[in-house]
Amino acid sequence: MSSTLIEYPGSPPVRPADLDEITIRIREHILAMCAGPEGGHVGGSMSLVEILAALYFRVLLVDPHEPRMPERDVLLLSKGHGGIALYAVLCEAGFFPVERLKRYCAPGSTMMAHPSTAVPGVEMPTGSLGHGLGLGVGFALAAKLDGTDRRTVVVMGDGELQEGSVWESAAVASAQGLANLVAVIDRNGLQITGETDTITSLEPLADRWRAFGWRVLEVDGHDVEALADAFSAAPVVDRPTVVIAHTVKGKGIPAVENQARSHYARLSPRQHRSAVAALRAGRPS
Repeated sequence: MSSTLIEYPGSPPVRPADLDEITIRIREHILAMCAGPEGGHVGGSMSLVEILAALYFRVLLVDPHEPRMPERDVLLLSKGHGGIALYAVLCEAGFFPVERLKRYCAPGSTMMAHPSTAVPGVEMPTGSLGHGLGLGVGFALAAKLDGTDRRTVVVMGDGELQEGSVWESAAVASAQGLANLVAVIDRNGLQITGETDTITSLEPLADRWRAFGWRVLEVDGHDVEALADAFSAAPVVDRPTVVIAHTVKGKGIPAVENQARSHYARLSPRQHRSAVAALRAGRPS
């Protein structure tokens, strides 16, 4: 457990060099879980790494020593198939020791393919795509009615935006003026059956969100500091914010980057070793 690097209320920020190393370790955890007997959603988890790292190590008010503290910010991973990325980030943030990751998908383990509330730091079980933003609207509206400054962040996949329930929730969030709600789109351009825009076109995506009354920010989804700046931008008084994070599916593993076949994989020992070597070879100097 990386207890010297976690960020919680009152702790100093994590240094950029440390955060570079943390993102490498997060990816190594993901690969280790995908090398287990059940495999895992490697591509969409790799594209999430910097998004989640920016949130947990730069932005969110959370305390790994008290995961349910009442004033915490809430993160909902609507694209629940990226659960192993969330597990890896929570581990690096100090919510539980690394030994727990080794139980991923083992009989009786709470570490399932999609997030479970039995895992410290997980707010809701997710993965039924299109449901997360509606849940986020509920959390954000409750905080607004309570008069608190608690924020709700919902992380979605771009293929998920083909669900009508996303846009119903977007309309409600705008109508309710939920300035404490941030949606994040992992815009890697791929879903299990191919390119998102050849299956159901999403563009012009930014204009679509603006038409629903949201503030729109676009950013490189693998630039932690740019992501943190976007997430930390002062809220608009009367509307929610969406951050469109442009990412690469399978980021960090050249053999599977930008390929739909990376959606789910069980890595052989040789593939695992090769992927870890590729990660370390690409580490910033």
